[in-house]
Parts: sequence; C-alpha cells; structure tokens
Amino acid sequence: MMPDGTMSQRPHAIVIGSGFGGLAAAVRLGARGYRVTVLEKLDAPGGRAYVFRQDGFTFDAGPTIITAPYLFEELWSLCGRKLSDDVDLRSIEPFYKIRFDDGDIFCCSSDADSMRAEVARIEPRDLEGFERYMKASEEIYDIAFGKLASRPFHELGTLVRAAPDLVRLGGYRSVYAKVSQYFTSEKLRLVFSFHPLLIGGNPFNTTAYYCLIAHLERKFGVHYAIGGTGSLVRGLGNLIEGQGGTIRCNSEVAQIIVENNRAKGVRLASGETIPADVVISNADVAWTYSKLLSEHKRHHWTDRKLSRARYSMSLFVWYFGTNRRFDDVYHHTIMLGPRYRGLLTDIFKKKKLAEDFSLYLHRPTANDPSLAPAGCDAFYVLSPVPHLKSGIDWAERGETYRAAIEERLESTLMPGLKNSIVTSRLMTPQDFQDRLLSVNGAAFALEPQLFQSAWFRPHNLSEDVERLYLVGAGTHPGAGLPGVISSAKILDDIVPDPAYV
Repeated sequence: MMPDGTMSQRPHAIVIGSGFGGLAAAVRLGARGYRVTVLEKLDAPGGRAYVFRQDGFTFDAGPTIITAPYLFEELWSLCGRKLSDDVDLRSIEPFYKIRFDDGDIFCCSSDADSMRAEVARIEPRDLEGFERYMKASEEIYDIAFGKLASRPFHELGTLVRAAPDLVRLGGYRSVYAKVSQYFTSEKLRLVFSFHPLLIGGNPFNTTAYYCLIAHLERKFGVHYAIGGTGSLVRGLGNLIEGQGGTIRCNSEVAQIIVENNRAKGVRLASGETIPADVVISNADVAWTYSKLLSEHKRHHWTDRKLSRARYSMSLFVWYFGTNRRFDDVYHHTIMLGPRYRGLLTDIFKKKKLAEDFSLYLHRPTANDPSLAPAGCDAFYVLSPVPHLKSGIDWAERGETYRAAIEERLESTLMPGLKNSIVTSRLMTPQDFQDRLLSVNGAAFALEPQLFQSAWFRPHNLSEDVERLYLVGAGTHPGAGLPGVISSAKILDDIVPDPAYV
C-alpha cells in the first residue's frame, strides 16, 4: 500500500454498491492505481450476497452456487495473493440433485460416465443426444463466454463481427427449444433447460446462448465456500482495503453528479457530496438510470425505454434453522413441481402467484456445520415468483405462501419440519425493491432474452454519461457470479488509466 500522501493524490474512483460486481470492480481499479471508495446502502457489504445472522445461524442471502472459481483467483492474483490464502473453496459432487414431482431424482455431476448412466436410466435413446448436446454446449461456451463475456459490447461493430458465430450457435432459439433438439424425454429436457432460472430467465424465452452453463459446470465444477458465500465477500473486502481502498456502509447514493455530461461524483442520501474522476455503478441498472440520474437528461435509457423493458422474475426466499439435522437432504436440491411450462407462464407472462411451485433447497450445513449450532441445520428455500408488476401484496400473502412451501417440504423431503423450526425470516419481491433498490423487485435486473443480451443490454460504458461505467447483473454479460465478475473485468478495457483521467 502506498503512503497516505501518495494515495490521496491518486485519481478517485467511486463504486456504487458492494455486490460481487462492485467488489470485483473495486479490486481491479485499485490494482490499476485508482483510489477507490465503495459506497454501500446496507450496514454490511455484499448486496444480494449479504449475510443474515440470527439465533446462532448464518444464512447467505443470495448466491450459493459458485462456478468458474478462476475468476476469483484472478482477483486475488492482482493483489499478489492466492484465493486459498483467504477462502476455503471446496468442490462438490454431485453438483445438485433434481427431484421430479414423482419422486425420481437426477444427480448432476462433472463425471461424464455418471451423467451417461443418469441419462440412460431415464431414457436410453437420449444418450446419443446427450453427447451431442454437451458438444454443442462446449461450442457455445467457447464463443459466448470464453471469447465474448469479458469483452465490451458497446460498439455496434463488436456485434457485427460476432453475429455470424452467434447466429450459427442458434441464439435466436430459446434454451428449451435448443435442448429439445437433443432430448426426447421431457424429464431430460427439464434437467438440461432449467439453468436460466438461476439468472432470472424463462427457459422458454431465454436465448440459447445460456446453454453454455452445462459445459461451464462440467469444466470448472460447482463449489461452495466454508463459512458461506459471505466469506468471499469478506475476502474481497480485505483485498480492497489492503490496496488502500475504502468500503463505506450505511452510505446510500441518492444522485450521480453530472457536469458537462460527465460523471463528477455522487450525492448521498445524507446530503454529503463526494467528488470522483470516474463512477462505477453496481446498483440495479434501471435504478441507476431512472433514480441516480433523474436530474440528468438522458437520450438513450429514458424512463419510457426503461418502462418498456422486460424485467426478470423475482424470488421468494425463506431462511430457516432447525433444532435437528435432516441428513437425508442434500446440499443443493432442486424440487420440480407438477408443471413446468405452465408454472413459468404464470410467473413470466400472466404474472400470477401459482398454487404450485418449483423450489431450490439449500442446506449448507450438509458440508459446513459451522453455519448452525451443534446438532442443527441451516436452510434456505427459494421459489421463483412474479416481480412486483404482478400487484401481489406480499405483506398479506407472504406468510400464507411460506406455509405452503413448508407443507410441500414436509410432505416430500423433510418429515417433521414444522415442529423442528427454531428461527425463520423471509425475503420477498418487496424486499428486492425496498432493500436492494431493484426496479419492480426484479431479482436479476433485465430478463436475459435475445434482444436484452450482449449489444442490446445496457452497456458497461454508459450511453448517456461520460466516465460512468456499469457492472453487475443488468449489464453485459448478465447475471450469475461468472457474469457479474466478468462485467468488472470489462472495465480494464474501457476505464482509462489513472494517468489519463
């Protein structure tokens, strides 16, 4: 770290928000010589990766599935350290178990022979299609993620150059349509097409580029962090402070200050103004443009355009701890309901709260008992639900919906659950809007459909304000940990060197 006098003379970069995209951006800017200040609305960093602690239990609020750990390794290496110096990251096999409504379970893993056996058990005739699909997934990964995810997409020429490959990869199809080319079994179509739900997309509408996730998982595996995903947040925070940067919590940004069409700093909700040479927003993209730039005339991301954009679904998340262990429950379990297409139509198109649901059940204490008192288990269960444009009153409906989920869990995987719960809390779409400042309470910003991806997504280099840059789920390349970490890597190409600001 440089002496204070030298540090104070460095060009100043403000990062709005401390989600993974913002923290990764701060590390990269600090490594390039910027003096960095991260401003966070909440009382602790993390954003969607905030950590709740209550009654002796630790709950990761958001992301729990860690893929592409090399992206984190890169951040640590920029600071002359190794990820393992600060975070105990462990791979898990199988990645997760998918439970169908009839009780059948499919185990997803990186082992090719195990996956072939699982496919053959459900539909032997689809084995050949499985092999072809994994090759197609690898090809999509090589182009859409390997070559394009960490490249800026603000110039039309980038799209034009990439278009032949992207058309050849079939991005005009949906994930479900692409998967259906290779599998005849409806169960296998579900297994290999559900991934867009992890990033806010409808598999029947999300561009087939996201079929890359199957290869991404096989190539790098699925991991979890001892101490929870929050240990990654703490580790990144330590890297930033080790560079001489600052993370200020309880510091909500109310407005980005713009002079002569250039970002010059921010004004906090408290009234304090902080000047900066560059501003990076890890806030929700629609919030950034509609609220943080409400005093600036915008020509591209106008309120009208934002209101017509399509937003991702939201999430209902129930965090709970039990006074006993449920050792038959796996670390990651995906519980599919009786409907697939119909449920997703209710969520994304009709925007109504269905009586059935598909769930993601997370039991980190399966491998990390430190997250709960001795002999206890910590869980969260996540249900995709419509965003707030649905008009659902979650203050009224939340407890009823939670109870329905509890009943579903108790009747399937967790007998005796109701009498075992000792701590509980909820996060609803209303919390995504009020707590995380996500427009419409959307959990993943804009929906990742074809014409809201790549060049069509809000650019990392703001189209409306100079020296304003965007990272996180709402910009290129999109949501999910690999996406938001890659969005910060793009800054290396578009943020000027400190000597030139």
